[in-house]
Amino acid sequence: MRRLATSSVPLLLLGLMINGCGGPPAADAASDMPQPSDGDADVLVALSAEEEAQGWRSLFDGTLEGWRGFMTESVPETWSAQDGVLVLTPGDDYGVDIMTVDQFTDFELRFEWRLETRGNTGVFFRVTEEAPYPYWTGPEMQLLDNGAHPDGQNPLTSAGAAYGIYAPSEDATRPTGEWNEAAVRVEGNMVTHWLNGVEVVSYELMSPEWQAIVAETKFAKWPKYGVTGRGHIAFQDHTDPAWFRNIRILELD
Repeated sequence: MRRLATSSVPLLLLGLMINGCGGPPAADAASDMPQPSDGDADVLVALSAEEEAQGWRSLFDGTLEGWRGFMTESVPETWSAQDGVLVLTPGDDYGVDIMTVDQFTDFELRFEWRLETRGNTGVFFRVTEEAPYPYWTGPEMQLLDNGAHPDGQNPLTSAGAAYGIYAPSEDATRPTGEWNEAAVRVEGNMVTHWLNGVEVVSYELMSPEWQAIVAETKFAKWPKYGVTGRGHIAFQDHTDPAWFRNIRILELD
């Protein structure tokens, strides 16, 4: 699979290369993959002037402004902002997922994530509150410790997968405890996942292939799954500690 755009391959060209993509992204979408800060220091990395000019904006500015819980106007108590990092400190049972106040249609989302041994979480997109849980409406990019968590033994539920639907092309995760870079691009029905610069999944929502696969999964029971054209971005509380930073988005025209 392809690598995420570098300085010699702008996102404009990348968009042209995605199979089945319904036209190229806007010209101002061209940019490089944001680099993590040096080492594992938990510090907020601001957008560069170039990124701001291209239209990128931060979704996490070191505070919880712009976030709320699923089905609630407040931020769940298990989520906090610490030294430029969005931190999940779970309780004993599944908690409330955190999501953006804003909703998005077509976009590229980039962020960094880190887990402990056996850690499990995920990011959902186009989530609506028309169903009792985010995963009843929003497709998920799985985030996982592949080596120690049982879900890592199944490619369909391993890190980078379109959870339960499409397996990643390879295990592109870094060692447990290190920061991983992730990106999700959604343009119309075309969805692409990157993990540490590697394109690991690409698929088309509502395509005959996608519908046939969904029909054989648990998602078939939820008629709103994957069909909403606009919604929130949500991070999952799956009872395991998790850390997220450098969460940024570029909305696509």
